[in-house]
Formats: sequence, C-alpha cells, structure tokens
Amino acid sequence: MAAPAETEAAEAAELSRVLGRLLPGLEADSKMGRRRALEALQRTLEEVVPPGADPTAFQGPWARLLLPRLLRLLADPAEGCRALAAHLLDLGLRRTARPCDALPRLLPALAARLARPEPARPPPEPCEELRLALVQLLNLAVGLGGAALAPHLDDAVRALRGALLDPFAAVRRESCECASALARATPEHFHMQSESLIGPLMQTISHQHWKVRVAVIEATGTVIQFGNGKSVDDVLSHFAQRLFDDVPQVRQAVTSVVGGWLLSLRDRYSFFHKLIPLLLSSFNDEIPEIRQLATSLWEKIGLQWQEENEADLKDKLDFALAPPPHYPQQESRPGLGCRELVFRNLSKVLPAICRDITDWVVGTRVKSAQLLPVLLLHAEDHTTQHLEIILRTLQQACADEEKAVVSSCMKSAELIGTFVSPEVFLKLILSMLKKAPSSSSLLVLASVIRGCPRDALQPHLKVIAMELAQAHICQASENSLYLEHLLLCVQALVSTCQEDCSAASLQLMEVLLTIIAVSGATGLGDKAQETMNALASVENVPSSQDLYRKHMGPLLERLTASHSDWTVHSVELLQFSVIVTQSGPAVGEALQHVVPTLRACLQPAKDPHMRLKLFSVLSSVLLRPKDTIDSQGQFHGYLEMVLKDILAPNLQWRAGRTAAAIRTAAVSCLWALTSSDILSATQMQEVREAVMPQVLATLEEDTQTTRLISCRVLNTFLKTAGDTMDPDKLIKIYPELLKRLDDVSNEVRLTAASTLVTWLQCVQSSEGRAYYQSSIQYLYRELLVHLDDPERTIQDAVLEVLKEGSVLFPDLLVRETEAVIHKHRSATYCEQLLQHMQAAAAAQ
Repeated sequence: MAAPAETEAAEAAELSRVLGRLLPGLEADSKMGRRRALEALQRTLEEVVPPGADPTAFQGPWARLLLPRLLRLLADPAEGCRALAAHLLDLGLRRTARPCDALPRLLPALAARLARPEPARPPPEPCEELRLALVQLLNLAVGLGGAALAPHLDDAVRALRGALLDPFAAVRRESCECASALARATPEHFHMQSESLIGPLMQTISHQHWKVRVAVIEATGTVIQFGNGKSVDDVLSHFAQRLFDDVPQVRQAVTSVVGGWLLSLRDRYSFFHKLIPLLLSSFNDEIPEIRQLATSLWEKIGLQWQEENEADLKDKLDFALAPPPHYPQQESRPGLGCRELVFRNLSKVLPAICRDITDWVVGTRVKSAQLLPVLLLHAEDHTTQHLEIILRTLQQACADEEKAVVSSCMKSAELIGTFVSPEVFLKLILSMLKKAPSSSSLLVLASVIRGCPRDALQPHLKVIAMELAQAHICQASENSLYLEHLLLCVQALVSTCQEDCSAASLQLMEVLLTIIAVSGATGLGDKAQETMNALASVENVPSSQDLYRKHMGPLLERLTASHSDWTVHSVELLQFSVIVTQSGPAVGEALQHVVPTLRACLQPAKDPHMRLKLFSVLSSVLLRPKDTIDSQGQFHGYLEMVLKDILAPNLQWRAGRTAAAIRTAAVSCLWALTSSDILSATQMQEVREAVMPQVLATLEEDTQTTRLISCRVLNTFLKTAGDTMDPDKLIKIYPELLKRLDDVSNEVRLTAASTLVTWLQCVQSSEGRAYYQSSIQYLYRELLVHLDDPERTIQDAVLEVLKEGSVLFPDLLVRETEAVIHKHRSATYCEQLLQHMQAAAAAQ
C-alpha cells in the first residue's frame, strides 16, 4: 500500500516543482507577463496532467498553488488574463480528484464577478463572453459538486440572479440550465432559496430570443418543482401570457411544464384550479403536436388522480354511467378522472374565465372562449349548477366583434343544449330575451337549440316558437344582425325538431314573415324564404305557398286587426305586403280580409307613403290575377269596391309630388286590371264608366309615366267598348288624345296615335256616323299638321291614323289634304295618303 502512496507523493512534488517555476509570473506587473505565464501554465497542465491522468496527485498542487492565484486573476485588469484564468479553472476542476473542495473559494469568487452590486448597475465582469465562461464554470461546479453545494447556495443563487438578467442572451440561457441543475443537485435545501430566483426568471420570460424564453420556462418548472410550490402563484400570469407566444416551441414548453407540475408537484392539489386551465388551453393550439402533448399529459393526470382517489370514486368506477345521449359525435369523452378534476374545480375556474372572455385584449378573449367548451365537455350535466353565470357570459361574448370568440361561444352553447335539461336553460334564456332582446341572446338560444336532442326539445317547441313570435322579440329591431340571429333560431328549431314543427308552424311562419318583411329585398330575406321552404318540407307539403294556404286566415286576422293604425313604417304593413305578394293562389281564398284592408288603408286621408306601398302590392297581384287574387274566381265580387273605393278616389287630382306619385300608382293598378283577362265585357264596361273621367284627367299629368299608362288604359277601354259607348262620351275623348300628339315624349305621342286609331274604329262601328262629321273634320286638320312632324316615326304613326280615318269621310279628307299639301316641307306623306284613298275608292 505504501508504494502507490509514495508514487503519488512523488508525482505531486514534481508537479508542484514544475508549477512553482511558473507561478511567480502570475504576479508580474505587466499584463503581457501575466498572460505569458498563464499560457505557459496552460501548456504545462495539458502536458503534465492530460485527460485521464491520476487526479489524486493533482489535487494538492491544484488546491494549494493554483486555485487561489487563478481566483484572484478572475479580477485581473486584463481581459485576456481573466479569460485564461477562467479556462484554467475549468480545466483544473475537471482534472482534480475532489472538485468539491474548491467550492468554498470558487463560488464566492464567481458571485463577486457575476452578481450586480445594485439592480440598475452592470455586473463587475464587463466582457459578455467572459460572463458566459463564468456561468459555464458555475454550471460545471454544480454538476461536479452535487449535494456539497448546499452550504454555498447563497453564493450560487446570488451569481445566478445576476446572470439571469444578463444583457447577453447566451448567458441567460446558460444561467437557466444552471438554475435547473442547482435545483436538482440540492433538493433538500433548494426550497429555502428558490423564491429568490423567481423574480429574475419572470423578468427574463419575455426575452426577445425565443430560445431564452423556452429555457426560462423549463428552468422555472424545475425551480418550482424542487423549490417552494407557493411560487406557482407568482409565475401563473407570466405562463398564461406565453400561451399567446408566436413561437410554437415556447407554447409547447409551457404545456410540458404545467403538465409536469400537475403530475409531480408536491402540493399540486392546492393548485389544480389554477393549473388545469393553462393545460387545457393548449387543447385548441394551432399546432397539432402541442394539442397532442396536452391531451396526452391530461390523460396521464386524470388517470393518476383517479388512482390516488380510487376509494372516493369507488361507486362511479363500479357503476360507470354510459355517455349522455346525443354526445357530440366529433368529440371523444374524457376519462372519469379528467371529468372529476374539472367538475370539482369548475366553481373556482369559471369566474376567472368568464371575466377574461370579456377582457379588452382580443387574444385573452379568444383563449378564454376556446377554453370554455373544453371545460363544459368535461363537466357534462354538472354544467347545470353554473348555468346562470355561463349564459350571462355567453350573452355578452356573442356580441364580440372577434369571430373566433363568437364561434367558441356558440360551441359552448351547443354543449349546454346537449348536457342541460331544456326546462332549465329555457327558463333562463327566455327570461333574458323578455327583459332585453338582443342579437347575442338570440344567437345563444339558436346554438343551445342546435345542441339539444330532439326528444328533449319537443315538449318545449311551441313555447319557444310562441316567444319568438311575440312582437317585443321578433319586431324588436330592424338591425340585420338581430334578424339574422332570429332566423338562426327558426332554422335550429326546424333542423332539430323536423316533423314536430307542425305543432308550431303558425308561430314560426309569423317569425319568418317578420324577417322577410323587415329585411326587404336582401340576402337575408332569401335565407328566410329558404327556411320557409324547409319548414314546408318537414311538414310534407309541396311548397311555402301551401303553408300560406294553411295559415292564411289566422295570419291575416292578426295583422289586419290593427290596420287603422298602420303607417309606412309599421311591421304589420310590411308583413301584409309579403303575404299578399308571396302567398300565390292562397291570397284568392282570403279576399274577405285583403280587399277591405286595402280599401281602408288606401283612402286619400291615409299616410301617402303607405298608399304608395300598397298600390305597388295591388299592382303586382293584378298583373297575374289567375295565380293570385282571382285564383278562386271570386274577385268579381270585390270589383266595385276596388273601383269606387280604391282606384277612383286616388285618381282624383291633388296638389303635390306625392299625390302625383299616388295617381301614377293608381293608374298603374288600373292598367294591370284592364290588361288582365279576368274581366268580362260587362265588367270592363263597369270599370270604364266608373273611372273614365279620372283617366281622361290623368292624360294631363306632369308625370310622363302617368300620361303613357293613361293612354294605354284608354286604348283598352276603346277596344272593349265597340259600338256600345255613348256618342257624347266618345266625342269627349279624341281632343284629349290630340293634345298628347304634342307631348314631349315620343313614346306618349305614339301611344296616343295608336289610341286614336282605336277611337276611329269605334266611330266606324257607330250607327250615326254623320253625328261625328264636324269632329272628324277637325281631327283631319289636326292630324295633317302632325303629318309634317320632324320625327319620321311620328309621321308614320299619324299616317296610319289618317288611313284608318279616311274610311269615314274620304272626300272631306281629300279636300283637307289638298288644301295643305303645298304647306308641308315634303309632300311625300300627303301623296301617300291620297294614293291610299284613290286605291280604296277604286277597290269599291
């Protein structure tokens, strides 16, 4: 045994002698001298103490000769000397037999170079590469020292607190690794110092380099795991912010650390309600790997908790209940432990989530809204206990401008419909709607209905439909978003309840009518019409017009009861218009409601804008009467009412542009009526006698459209009159038509010419032709003036009128033509007329 000891002593003596020659150089005054001595020392050590050499012989010279001098050189004025000293310390620690012996002197020296005297002041070591080397040296000491570091924790932590806030990113990363190693190396003592590292770590957690952020998160996980669990409260908000990090690796680090705490933290049960939301937030991460990691960790946590609480869960394990009926198909049911963990902590978690869903920061609202359906999926029917706060939150959040928030809230509402009894959620939601109808409340209701099973919802279908049909809900707003969400409620009922909807068909029709009426000619109106078709489909009727036929009576009775109070803005007026124009043949079965309502609302004393709206409605159905107002052949019974009480009063002249527009609308209705094929000859005569004076008066209107339509109506009257019209009344017509040949509109002039042709045909069929001679002579003269019109189309039209009239008194027309032919700019048309009459005379 003496021989190895002697050999070791001899080696140590030789090494001391070799090193002794170099040590005086370390005390040289010049930095170059000290540097050369350090370089020589480095070469000597690498030669004399190569890797793998016996460390025992090196222990003595290292501890006695080298360590104190090298530690002093860490404060050398020359940066190169300090760097070589740090390198030699690293080399010495790795070669020595008992590196722990160096800790009492090494750690204070490192702390002196790394720790900041004051937070605002820089560290004593100015070179960032050297600070990195010193932290690496500290990390090496921790790795080699192990539990022996316990007495020196103060110095190690002091050095790390400074290094964790170092401006150099690499120093911070190395410091994080060192902090983790220190926690693992001294588990029995580290908890006394761990809290002092949390502050610097949290100051570094938002560093611009993502690798530093990851290192801080991982180091924090280890520091708290082996340190004081109370520090969890200090880091939670910082970890929550990192879940919004743009770099996936950072979010993955948070997920991994939080999952590790939930599995291994000593007092984790105290922090379940704080840590579970952080882990479950990663269920909706955009990166599949992070979602998978969170899911895997959560399953392990649930199983571990289930095993730890097996006695408490014995009944639930022995008599496991099947998943709730209609469980969302796209979701897999969490294990019992996971569900119980959420359920037992839900009352602590929900208030914070509900607060964050309405936070002013968009990202916070999105994350919180995404987390809520995850929690509800775990809570299942236990959601009922917290329903009021959840629904109140969803109502606020569904008004959010951020689509992601609204989408997640709709998913939460659907889960409420799946897991909670309709009796419970309807009581709360309908109460909210009664107090203050809003688009967000309707969206929540629509989503809940979508998630609710059909058999559970069926008993409540009519109550929901009746509430939606109430005026204070379905007529509460004309805002497009409100109407869209109202429509979503109806769509949800139709898609969920299918054939059961027949029990509430009338109420659903009323809601859809309101949406179509208020939205007007928009895409929303088209969607409402599609929903009406879907309602017809589930009721097994061919189309929505059959639904109108089914409910026409009750719908019109309810609407027309208030017609005396209607204005152009009344929703009932808009609904009435929709029913009349879109119900097709069904309107012909309800004339007893429709026509009296039109008569009452189209009186001259009523709101003029409302009258314009209703005339448009009346005109549209009169254009296709067989398919609408006369589908049952009953319209003739109301003809007199339409003529005398509706059209005639509104054709009377009154001052003002609005009154003129109403006369245009009225004469348009008259044109639609007379041009249809529903009037017999007797009925046409009745119409003609009732409104002829007013039509002649409207030929003088300022509005071109009115004059044009009046000419057409007059033409129709004349065509159907034949020889039945009284001569005195017939003679009164042509002067009004002659005036229209001077109209500013060529279209009116051409129509007037065409009507004159018809008028002349009536005269030809009259027996007392001579009675008209003086009038015809006057007509010839006026027409010959227009035969010289600058417009060729007018000349052609007037020529046709004269040709038609030449049959009556040809000799008279020849004389009148020859008297003016020389006055015309061109005799062509007069010659054509004379040639026509000569040919006609020759043919006789």
